[in-house]
Amino acid sequence: MPPRKKAPPQNKSLSEFDRAQSAADFILSKTSLRPKIALVLGSGLGAFADEFSHSAKIPYAEIPHFPRSTAIGHAGQLVLGTVGEIPVAGMQGRVHLYEGYSIHEVAFPIRVFNRLGVKAVILTNAAGGIKREFTQGQLVVIKDHLNLQGANPLTGLNDDRFGPRFPDMTIAYDRRFREIAVGAGNRNGIGLLEGVYAALAGPSYETPAEIRFLQTIGADLVGMSTVPEVIAARHSGLRVLGISCVTNAAAGILDKPLNHEEVLETTTRVRSQFISLLKLIIPRISSELS
Repeated sequence: MPPRKKAPPQNKSLSEFDRAQSAADFILSKTSLRPKIALVLGSGLGAFADEFSHSAKIPYAEIPHFPRSTAIGHAGQLVLGTVGEIPVAGMQGRVHLYEGYSIHEVAFPIRVFNRLGVKAVILTNAAGGIKREFTQGQLVVIKDHLNLQGANPLTGLNDDRFGPRFPDMTIAYDRRFREIAVGAGNRNGIGLLEGVYAALAGPSYETPAEIRFLQTIGADLVGMSTVPEVIAARHSGLRVLGISCVTNAAAGILDKPLNHEEVLETTTRVRSQFISLLKLIIPRISSELS
C-alpha cells in the first residue's frame, strides 16, 4: 500500500476565511462534483457515505488546515459523490471539543463547506435520550438546541465574508427541512419525533443531577457535538437539518451505567433505517434549494 499523502504545510498567518478557501480549493481539485448538500455523519453513522456513487474519498489528513478526527467510530475522511443524481459531500466523522480542538477548529469544516458552495447541511449525531419517549434506536429531528459547551465559534473578530456579527438563531433548524424529514419518515414506516438537543463539552457522560437539570431547562436529548457546527452554518447562511440517533438513555433515566460500546452497537443496529431515511430526504431538500 502506498504511503499516505501528507497535507500541505500549514500557513498559520492566513485568516480563517483564507484557510477555508485553501481547503475548499484542494477538495474541488479532486473531483468534478460541486455539492450543494453536505452531511456530517456522527458516531457510527458514517456508513452512509460508503454508498455514494461516483465517489472520491479524501482523508482529513490530506486536506489543508482540516482538523483530524480521533474519536472511536469516526473514520476521518471526506467523501464526495452522488445520492441518486444529487452531488453531495459527506464527512465520515467530526471533531469535538473533548479531543482538544478549539471551538473554531470544530466548526472549521462548515466554513469549508461554505467555500465549496454548499447551501444546506444535514448534521447527525448519537445522543442520550432524556425524554422518556425517546427510546434506544429512536431517530429524532432536532428542533432547537441549548449551547452548554461554554464556547461559541463566532467568538473573536467577525469576518463579514462569512456572515454578520450578530446572526439570528431564532430558527436555527430549518422548519421546511424538519417537515420534509418527519413526513418522509412517517410515510415510510420510520417514525420520527422532534426534540431539543443540549450540547455539553464531554468527554465524560453527564451525572444524574446534570440530567435532572437539563430536563428542567427543556432538553430532550444530550450530546457532545453539532451545536458549534449549526452556529457556524447559520452564520454563513447555510440551511440546517439535524438528526439524532438515541443510542442510550441519559444518566439516571435508567438504573444502568453508560458506555460508548452501547452507542456504536445501537447506531449499527439502526444503520439501514437511517440510510433509508437520508435517501428519502436528500432529493426533497435538493428541490428546496433549486
